[in-house]
Amino acid sequence: MSVTTEKTVGELALENPGATRVFEKLGIDYCCGGGQTLGQACQAAHLPINQVADSLAAASQSASATAPARNWQAEPLSELLAHIRSTHHVYTREEIARLGPLFDKVCSVHGKNHPELLRLREVFSGLAEELTTHLMKEEMVLFPYILRMEEAVVAKEPVLPPPFGTVRNPVAMMRNEHDGAGSALRNMREVANGYAAPPDACVSFQTLYQALAAFEADLHQHIHLENNVLFPRAIEMEQAHSDR
Repeated sequence: MSVTTEKTVGELALENPGATRVFEKLGIDYCCGGGQTLGQACQAAHLPINQVADSLAAASQSASATAPARNWQAEPLSELLAHIRSTHHVYTREEIARLGPLFDKVCSVHGKNHPELLRLREVFSGLAEELTTHLMKEEMVLFPYILRMEEAVVAKEPVLPPPFGTVRNPVAMMRNEHDGAGSALRNMREVANGYAAPPDACVSFQTLYQALAAFEADLHQHIHLENNVLFPRAIEMEQAHSDR
């Protein structure tokens, strides 16, 4: 993988899935902020570009030594949609259901000495509510249209006009909601001191912070696949079909 400061972090994440682990570790936004170049991202995060480039190169070599990851730029959109739903949507719903009661348990025991937990629960509850609605809109409106569009294109049949005019409209809405989710994640990480559990944290407290860090990482990957792969490909497919 060629690492240059002019490539966007989204492009680097697409070229090498291992890069997302590097970005997660360094706190570089590759999903909502995927359009910024690596140089811009390093400058914003106050990181030395050479160090980040070396880490990305190492991740690329490690990835090449293991089984190849699926190339979502080339797979059918139906496969990508199925992957997003069965992997990220299922995980998000399951974790929202699990983390709510865990938050209540930890807050009841540690909330008095750690008021940041109450603020953290408040932000998470708002994010969970928004994500629940967001996933439903994707699964009931946007994803079915993209699936029907690809089926029509493959069969060389006319694509029925969508009720929302163009796929760009719901995509713009989903991107905006992704930005909101990204902002909530950053807020949560700040409130939780980077998910470093305090010395008096019990096992449940530690488990909560570990789960929230994992939830954040999965949502970053989830948004990356949609913002940087699914949405651009769907827009391109619709545009190419309409130009015929």
